[in-house]
Amino acid sequence: MTIDLDAARQRVERDLDRVMRLLEERRRELGADAAADPLANVDQRAADQGSETVERGMDLTLLNELETEAGELRAALERIDNGTYGIDEVTGEPIAPERLEAFPAARTNADTSGR
Repeated sequence: MTIDLDAARQRVERDLDRVMRLLEERRRELGADAAADPLANVDQRAADQGSETVERGMDLTLLNELETEAGELRAALERIDNGTYGIDEVTGEPIAPERLEAFPAARTNADTSGR
């Protein structure tokens, strides 16, 4: 089965636009949180500080995941441009169209990320 590269490009670009909007929002929120907290330098109870540290860590983890996803989508666009989109990077076999539909940035037929 042949992959419709125009449709694939549209899907990947749409996903990349969505991820970039989320990244912008998250970066803005993280910057605003730091700037808007007048008590940031005031001694607070340890439990409050711990909660804020955990929350900030979760925010940064989400930001990192979004940046990784954006990178994967950009790489998918490069594969579309160079004619290797839809080809398993490990086996050289075609990636199942259903997998590409569900996960347009797929590099392989199987999920090898451990997730």
